[in-house]
This record gives sequence, C-alpha cells and structure tokens, in this order.
Amino acid sequence: MQRKLLVLIFSLTTLLSCNTDNDDNVFQAIITFNFNHNWDGESVTNADFDDIKYTNAHGEQLSIKKLRYLISNITFHKPDGETFVLNGYNLVDVTNDSNLSFAPTTTVPVGDYSKVSFTFGFNNDDNYNGNYTDLNTALWNVPAMMGGGYHFMQLEGKFIDNTATQTSGYAYHVIGAVDNSGATPVFESTFIEVDLGPITITNNATFEIDMNIAEWFKNPNTWDLSALNTFLMANFNAQMMMFQNGQNAFSLNTVNQ
Repeated sequence: MQRKLLVLIFSLTTLLSCNTDNDDNVFQAIITFNFNHNWDGESVTNADFDDIKYTNAHGEQLSIKKLRYLISNITFHKPDGETFVLNGYNLVDVTNDSNLSFAPTTTVPVGDYSKVSFTFGFNNDDNYNGNYTDLNTALWNVPAMMGGGYHFMQLEGKFIDNTATQTSGYAYHVIGAVDNSGATPVFESTFIEVDLGPITITNNATFEIDMNIAEWFKNPNTWDLSALNTFLMANFNAQMMMFQNGQNAFSLNTVNQ
C-alpha cells in the first residue's frame, strides 16, 4: 500500500512539473502566434488572390497574387527590463497557405509583461546571407548590390493603371534600404519592431495577429502604383516609404489562454 502511494505521489509530481521551470518552479507557457490578414477589415486569404477586388488609398484597383513575409525575434519584456526571446523565425506564406501559425520551441514564464514584440523582417544582427538554408531554398535572398541579407516581404499582384483600360503588374518588395547614389553606399535599417502592448500570461497562450494589407499603401504615404510599381528594391526612397507605411500594418487581435 505504501509503495502504491509513493508511485502515485511521484506520478503527480511529474505531471505538475511538465511545463515548470525546475529552477524557480514557475510554470512555463507554450506560445503560439497565428497570422491573419485583411484589407481594411475584410478578411483576405489565398482564395481571394488573382482577383482585382481591392482599392488602395490612391484609388487604384488591384489584386494580390503573392504575399509572404518574415517575422523573427518574438520577445516578452518584463517590467524590470528582463526579456525572454523565443527562438526561431517564421516565413509566413499566404500564397501557399503555409506557416500561418508559428509555435516556437522555447517557452516563457507566466506573469505580467510590459509588452510583447516581434520583428518584421530581420534586425541588423540577423540579416546576413548565412546559414538560413530554408530561406535560401525559398529564394528569399537579396542580391549583394542591393545590400544582401534577406527580403522582409514580397507583395505582388496586378492593378488597373491610370489609363483605366489595362492591367499592369506590381512587386512591392520590402528589404533593407541602400542608397547607392553617392561614392559610398548608405545603409538604412528598415526592419520594424511591432509592439503588441502589455499582456499577462496565465497559461499556454495563442496570439491572433492581424495584418491590414491596405496599410502598406496609405499611411503616412499614399502609394501611387502608377509611379511606384516595380524595381522598388533598388529605390532607396521607396524603401523608406515602405518602412513608414508598415508601422501600423500589424496589430494584436486577441490572446487566447
């Protein structure tokens, strides 16, 4: 009888410690990020692609053919300055309906956080042509003459040009900005730290993240697709405008836990 009691106590202890930090006995939460997409509130999935059904702030009608983007460096910030960074990065591919959900292998302690953030793209320390074999396979690289490293986003489709009689293609590609107009290239950081605000983690948590695609074309720069549609990777000013417009593209919808 005593042996059975000891086995039961051991089993309960093992069960309760499955998601617990052994050092300080703090429950460790598994975090999942789900990425959802809309056009000013209208849901967007790959079922909507290749259909000219959206109107940007400049008045141009357009379609979406490709949308994929990189997020990295998910970070939980404690009020005392301590941070917990979740390992890995995620190439969200809406076109192929893949990687719309990201569950890093690392966990975070339950408790209060002053903010949760992630990086759109790679920060300067991570954005180099290194051992990201999956990104290399996905042809995510940026040519060295344009600064090297990796894309942050590829958004492509067609739009009705200013003649209102025919469609033209656009390729809204976001990378690190490089100004090659002078004798020495000037590099400008264009990755975006997305601040999701404060959160209290009480259990395993799923973050529902929204991207409003329309924001890339309207705020603060009203995007004129008839003038800025292709060859944007080498356009320093266009990249800086994209950086500015992307500041409000992402938002936190809900956290389920």
